[in-house]
Amino acid sequence: MSRILALLYGAVCYALFLVVFLYAIGFVMGIGVPKHIDSGVTGDFATALAIDLALLGLFAVQHSGMARQGFKRWWTKIVPAPIERSTYVLLSSLVLALLFWQWRPLPPMLWDVQTPSLRIALQALAAVGWLLVLSSTFAISHFDLFGLRQVWLHARNRTYPETPFVIRAFYRIVRHPLYLGFVIAFWAAPTMSLGHLLFAIMTTGYILVAIQLEERDLVAAFGDSYRDYRSRVRMLLPLPKRPS
Repeated sequence: MSRILALLYGAVCYALFLVVFLYAIGFVMGIGVPKHIDSGVTGDFATALAIDLALLGLFAVQHSGMARQGFKRWWTKIVPAPIERSTYVLLSSLVLALLFWQWRPLPPMLWDVQTPSLRIALQALAAVGWLLVLSSTFAISHFDLFGLRQVWLHARNRTYPETPFVIRAFYRIVRHPLYLGFVIAFWAAPTMSLGHLLFAIMTTGYILVAIQLEERDLVAAFGDSYRDYRSRVRMLLPLPKRPS
């Protein structure tokens, strides 16, 4: 029964992630959701700015802190290892949902593209960014990344195997296509308010810091294999490979 409950728990966490991910697209692009990055009550500027920064900071600490190996070693003494990843996905989704709910718009407009063709082109570019994010998860291991494989193997009483270091698809061009997709999605905005700019700057800064932490863990896990990969493939910009 505990194995079945773990499987159901993982499935619920994954379903919540899908809902939050789809809402995130609408939240950033300003389409199809009841509250987006530029909607809501505009209150005192300083208060709104402080709340937005606090929400972004909370997500950064939770999302990056819980992904570190040292935290995982401590955390799995409390949370069973098979549902550790699902719990991480659950908490990340809840923190993002809180951000969407409590975000305060900062309305001054920096630009607002009115040319229909250019506006559509920017929206299409943002959609490509979101598609790159999702497809990049499948290029590594989508169901591992979101905890489903762990609970599935646990339900079948099978040991979770070590993940090998494999380079596929977009990862042959840049080391972090998933993060590149986020950067594209956040910045390809036909309407750029001060609030959207704050969101884009802070999330991009977080991505650059998170990459350094993630790569430190990858070097620790895969050693020279990852060092060689890092020496040959660019981090975010799809430029020609460096000479080996």
